[in-house]
Amino acid sequence: MLKSNIPGGISSSVIPQNWLFLTTYKKFREKLLKNETWSVVARLGTKGFQTPMWDFNVMLLSIVHQKPQPENMFTGLDVSEENNAAEKDKALKTDELKIIKQNEQLENPDARIVLGKNSTGVLFSKYAYAYQGISPADFPKFGRNFWEIFNWENNDWWFWQSTVKETVHFGGKELILWYSELLKKIKEEGTAYIRGSESWEKDGISVSAMGKLPVTLSKGQASDTNVAIVIPQNKNHISAIWCFCSSPNFNEEVRKIDQTLKVTNSTLIKIPFDLEYWQKVAAEKYPNGLPEPYSDDPTQWLFHGHPVKAENPLQVAVVRLLGYRWPAEVNAASSSVSGSVNNNAAGSGIYVSEEARELIAAVKQHDHHTDDDGILCIPPVNTETAGADRLRDYLQEIFADEWNTHTQQQLFDKEGAKATNMETWLRDEFFVQHCKLFKNRPFIWHIWDGRKDGFSALVNYHQLNKDNLSKLIYTYLNDWIRMCEAKKKDGESGAEGLLSAALQLKQKLELILEGEAPYDIFVRWKPLEQQPIGWEPDLNDGVRLNIRPFVEAGVLRKKFNVKWGTDRGKNPPGSPWGEVRDNDKHLSLEEKRAAREK
Repeated sequence: MLKSNIPGGISSSVIPQNWLFLTTYKKFREKLLKNETWSVVARLGTKGFQTPMWDFNVMLLSIVHQKPQPENMFTGLDVSEENNAAEKDKALKTDELKIIKQNEQLENPDARIVLGKNSTGVLFSKYAYAYQGISPADFPKFGRNFWEIFNWENNDWWFWQSTVKETVHFGGKELILWYSELLKKIKEEGTAYIRGSESWEKDGISVSAMGKLPVTLSKGQASDTNVAIVIPQNKNHISAIWCFCSSPNFNEEVRKIDQTLKVTNSTLIKIPFDLEYWQKVAAEKYPNGLPEPYSDDPTQWLFHGHPVKAENPLQVAVVRLLGYRWPAEVNAASSSVSGSVNNNAAGSGIYVSEEARELIAAVKQHDHHTDDDGILCIPPVNTETAGADRLRDYLQEIFADEWNTHTQQQLFDKEGAKATNMETWLRDEFFVQHCKLFKNRPFIWHIWDGRKDGFSALVNYHQLNKDNLSKLIYTYLNDWIRMCEAKKKDGESGAEGLLSAALQLKQKLELILEGEAPYDIFVRWKPLEQQPIGWEPDLNDGVRLNIRPFVEAGVLRKKFNVKWGTDRGKNPPGSPWGEVRDNDKHLSLEEKRAAREK
């Protein structure tokens, strides 16, 4: 554009704006600032065109092709926050112009272009480091939600800090990473990136790298690539740095020098930071120091497991009845990270507050209600009490003096339920709410025969091995079938329909038990000889793959959002099923048995 212009000629264009601040364009910016006379810079942001096109950040730039005078000033406008092209057009005509001295832009970090008054002072980098997280290159293979795994003794699974939607003291603690020899191998091959080890086992701040840069406290776990971990150079500054990062000032300062959708970790510490000021803020806001790790959210690995304090008490109560326990319950420790052997490994301990440890101890006193086999039938079968009665008894005991005539309805309201009695909620709403809460990776499965008055059972996926699936079919369901046959024999109205539905469910569950396609499990990262034969799931493969036979058979209470198409990226050459990450395959039992016999 400039090369084709005559000396003194003006070049104007609408172009992507990322070169104004990305580090890779530093030398280019310096060259333009030193050799060309800038006239206008207007940030348009996204939706800057009336015609449909890709939604990316653009800018209007006008430059005179001549050496700039030392005192040259250019005008700046930022209309990127306007919602559409019409609003941006109006703002360009009416907003106040910013007058910017061109050569002062060279003094900004990396010579980034800042429209408006640039903050001055000591850079944040004097007091903190910022580290990028781990990118395994194949999330469905190496990443899970923590509730998909139950064996916390396996140190191949690491807690994996992720993003938060808004600033909270403790959040983004849902994921775990399979830090296996295979991951280490593809790291050596240059496919995966294991970064941020300098932040491990250190207190810091996890910054979600997009949007308004919400933050949460980090206790030394590894992080994913969508966050940056800010670590104080002096650990005594952690409260002041948290107060700064959790304030609107942090996002404002970062966005002055970087408007990309996803900010790099290095950018976060290239902004001014007034330590003395933020120390005063911290002393006033946190006179006793920052809070210790604690969460009432059952989707966080810090969760204490007590229904009374939980954000979703009914969900937690059902899950506990069926034998699930949260990671913090299994191995809770004090909040200090110092001296830990491996704060990332899921089996090495989770650091929680004293309040959380007290709740963990308190809820354990009610574990005698826990089901032995992880199967809770909603109707009374096999001499067991009806599921709703068992749940109500558990809740009444655990709420103790807090339980009254209004408590049950209050619990329904807290779950956003429409039900007015416990059996209706279990039959009609539990599984829908469970799937929503646990991000479409349910670990309590509602298996039913398709009738609201028929056979229904909630099963703990972690305990649903071949023996327990057989027990569900041949003990619980068979007992229900026996009762239906007796009702039919006695001539009860509707008994024929109940019996027919139960027999069809039995047939479908037997197909899953056998595992012939399409009721099989396919794991794209395992060779043919390692594919499951029949119902023998490897829980490490995750809910998404293992639940497929039940979805295919149509025996779950509600459909939910789960797919088995092609995942992003490519497998390494020589992978057992080729380079395409296709999960939508079915294999016959004959194929798998033949492969194992070789």
